[in-house]
Amino acid sequence: MLKKILPKRLFYRGLLIVAVPIIIMQLTISIVFFDSLWIKTNNGMTKALVGEVNTFLKAYQKEEYDRKSLKNLFQKYLDLSISYKDSEILPIDIPERWYSPIDRSLRRELKAKNLTYWFDTRSYKNFIDLKIKFADGYFQFFIPKERVTSSSARLFALWITLPALFVIAIAIIFLKNQTRPIVKLAKASERFGKGENIDDFKPSGALEIRMAGYEFDKMRKRIQRHLNQRSEMLSGISHDLRTPLTRIKLQLSMIKDKNISEKMSQDVIEMEKMLNEYLQFASSSSIEKTETFDLSELLKLTVDKYENKNISSEVQNKLYFDGRKNLIQRCLNNVIDNAIKFSEKISITLKKNEKNIIISIDDDGPGIDKNELDNVFKPFYKIDKGRDISKSSVGLGLSIALDIIKSHGGKINLSKSHLGGLRVEINLPF
Repeated sequence: MLKKILPKRLFYRGLLIVAVPIIIMQLTISIVFFDSLWIKTNNGMTKALVGEVNTFLKAYQKEEYDRKSLKNLFQKYLDLSISYKDSEILPIDIPERWYSPIDRSLRRELKAKNLTYWFDTRSYKNFIDLKIKFADGYFQFFIPKERVTSSSARLFALWITLPALFVIAIAIIFLKNQTRPIVKLAKASERFGKGENIDDFKPSGALEIRMAGYEFDKMRKRIQRHLNQRSEMLSGISHDLRTPLTRIKLQLSMIKDKNISEKMSQDVIEMEKMLNEYLQFASSSSIEKTETFDLSELLKLTVDKYENKNISSEVQNKLYFDGRKNLIQRCLNNVIDNAIKFSEKISITLKKNEKNIIISIDDDGPGIDKNELDNVFKPFYKIDKGRDISKSSVGLGLSIALDIIKSHGGKINLSKSHLGGLRVEINLPF
């Protein structure tokens, strides 16, 4: 449950590690201050005020005191505005705020003095309207709110909040600087995984992050060297085999028996096709710059080149994609060539959803058995090695297509087609 709530990104997790203790500490300090200092101070101030009001009422009842002078004395020295409302009824409903500590402490102290009261702390910004039952009417007191509350609470809240915000802001800046090299390394890894050139990558950040960056760069160079060696080896073997094949062609042209010559020539042609596939497989990992191109237009041009009426297409217009255009075209050619070999009717669709561009190629051929769906992507694998149609192929078409799509961060899925044959679904992220 906690894993689902926690943020996924390192920056926000780091921010939580810094911010949560600060917030908890500030809340704890605020609660302790509010409970032990501010509320106790307010209770003491309220108790003193109610005591002054009660003293005034008791003194007002005694005839030996001049009532007018008594009112002036309390107004002058205790800052109380006092007026008597004769023959008026004390209001019943008190507009109290249950969450206000001022209201709670004032109500508690007035009840302790057994006074019949009414007060309002909301109607006036700087004053409390207090009414106390007396004889046939009531006394109305206008009391400054500063008599029952301390202004230090606002200053305390300000001083405890501003430093916390300042510390969190500094933490955000430092965390950004610390996570930026990690994000940079992740993006470089993603680009390298897609086959892009990342020679401009330079490790940065903390020592541990730089070490990870240097080790990644070493690994990248080793993988690149291995791929280059593989490509050079396959290219060298394929080119070297062309020379004896050319000599065999010349020798076959000199054979008088045309029947034998034609049969052997067919074998030579098949071998040349195989060599071409080897070269294509070797060059599938070649570096090509990424560009933004119209995938819809590329697919239309690819289909038009076949000039085949049995190929129908439904293409969504203006679908732009960042990738290597020539490799994507090679992938499409390989899949469509495969479909043409084993079927008559082919349907191609291009659409997009929220995250992916989807290219679907359906045919009405014999399809592929479920047990063979994963095997067909293996290099040099052929389902039916005895069929004539497979003799001119070495089984690299789908392997090359899968390599190309994976290098763009996508995937290829094989399933049953609505036409009865095979569906090849290519998903490309954008």
